[in-house]
Amino acid sequence: MRRAISFKLTEWSSGPFRKPLLIRGARQVGKTYIVNQFASQHFKDNFHSFNFEKNPELHTLFDQNLDSTRIVSELELFSGKRIDTEHDLLFFDEIQECPKAIMALRYFYEEMPGLRIIAAGSLLEFASNDISFPVGILQILQMHPMTFGEFLIATGKEILAERIREPDRSISESAINLINEEMYNYFLTGGMPESVNAFRKTGSFIESFKIQENLLATLRQDFAKYAGHSDKRCLNAVLVSVAKKTGEQIKYTHLAEDFSQPTIKKAFELLEMARLFTKVKAASPAGIPLGAGASEKIFKTLFLDIGLLSNISGFSADRTVPKNKMASAFNGKLAEQFVGQELRARLNENVYYWSRNQRGSSAETDYLIEKNGEILPVEVKSGKSGKIKSLHLLLKEYPSIRQAYVLTEDKFGDIPDQKIKFRPLFFAAYLP
Repeated sequence: MRRAISFKLTEWSSGPFRKPLLIRGARQVGKTYIVNQFASQHFKDNFHSFNFEKNPELHTLFDQNLDSTRIVSELELFSGKRIDTEHDLLFFDEIQECPKAIMALRYFYEEMPGLRIIAAGSLLEFASNDISFPVGILQILQMHPMTFGEFLIATGKEILAERIREPDRSISESAINLINEEMYNYFLTGGMPESVNAFRKTGSFIESFKIQENLLATLRQDFAKYAGHSDKRCLNAVLVSVAKKTGEQIKYTHLAEDFSQPTIKKAFELLEMARLFTKVKAASPAGIPLGAGASEKIFKTLFLDIGLLSNISGFSADRTVPKNKMASAFNGKLAEQFVGQELRARLNENVYYWSRNQRGSSAETDYLIEKNGEILPVEVKSGKSGKIKSLHLLLKEYPSIRQAYVLTEDKFGDIPDQKIKFRPLFFAAYLP
């Protein structure tokens, strides 16, 4: 399956000032697959892969010291293959299992600058608590679940994938309906590669749902790796609650019963560190960067993946929801998750939202992003109609904002005097 991150790997590999590359992301988003695919296309016999989870005996290679020459020599003995430190590619998979290997990346960079090294791992934040993390000498790539565009390509809809990259080009109602049909499929299958692959091969949502159940079970098994810091029951309760409260402002005390606020907050923070969801902080559109003034207390969340969100929220079991009602189901939370997930993957950075709570007047705009040095508000409407009173208020209070978007199921048009453009939801990742 083609992923956009492949182009970034090619750029990194051919760059003149190449650093060791660390690919970060939650479990099962496709990190190992994409590196192996890249290596098979560009390195073939010059590729050496070492998995620290499958082969714990590798850990001892880094215990003696972090001398790069010695480590490479012992890696050759382990693999039975010569390593050319000027032309070959080394892949350290599940590197979080060997914290000293993370530390060693610094010395590979300093002592063997010609050697290409890619490391990948999940739960890296937990490993970095106990070591000196080599900040500044690594290039870091964030990997997310497959986007809607990648889903279309994987399922043989490349022409549709090309079409959603052109949000300012007019599109017919029949074409909108066709793309929406695929988008509703994506709402259910999500972007976890194994789930997409099951749907691609069988055309069955049931098979995709089975994969999702297994993925959720795997993610819960990871609780044991950090449950020493929190109660497992609380971790699970918070995970389910966060999924069901997508798009809502988070209050810790509302996430779990029978647990204290400090316990709930700790569970929330651990699950966020595991990248099962991310914060969407409230920010002011008064200036950039948005993160500089973002609130640490007022925030909502984006779940890891829309398919897992649908599953954990019960949509997989409920066959009574027609696909053409999926965007508005769950009070529009799936549509908001879809847009946020697309924006975050495309921009590869945090997204924010606007919230104003004043006595007698509250307002909220779903997302704020930075693009080309400007702030772009994005409002999500899950149905075919709906008021955008909050967006009008935001534009009135911040007249320096030149453009805003309303994403809905089927509208396409511009209102220049109001600085608003209407576009279908599926254009979310490609707003200019």
